[in-house]
Amino acid sequence: MSPASDEKFVIAIIEARYYQDIADNLATGAIAELEKAGYACERIEVPGVFEIPATVALAMDSTEGYVGAVALGCVIRGATDHYDHICREASRALMELTLSGVPLGFGILTVENREQALVRADPGQKNKGAEAAKACLRMVALTAMFDAA
Repeated sequence: MSPASDEKFVIAIIEARYYQDIADNLATGAIAELEKAGYACERIEVPGVFEIPATVALAMDSTEGYVGAVALGCVIRGATDHYDHICREASRALMELTLSGVPLGFGILTVENREQALVRADPGQKNKGAEAAKACLRMVALTAMFDAA
């Protein structure tokens, strides 16, 4: 599915704002990729990565007409096992959404330190926000292809 010149498909960008500068860089990369492909996007902010899956589900079940979602956020390892729980459970919940048919791009950074996150989020470096948007766009296209079959 790709937008014709007279229609606008919208992708929901669900972004954890715990690390605001990292979230902004991820969103910058994702937005540029979506707009380049002719899609509109809406940014929906959540406090942290744990809240992303529920918000993706709410957005996709809403009447807003989103054709896909991009999940953006960052979890940085700390001194406790909180990191492991958040990464595992958020990833598991997002995978369940994809298996239920939600076209999703996974752009949640799971890193050892802030420096790694900054490199991966930077649109001029690893640009993981753009990669997540590309994944979402491909899943939107595959969903449309299989729905049409």
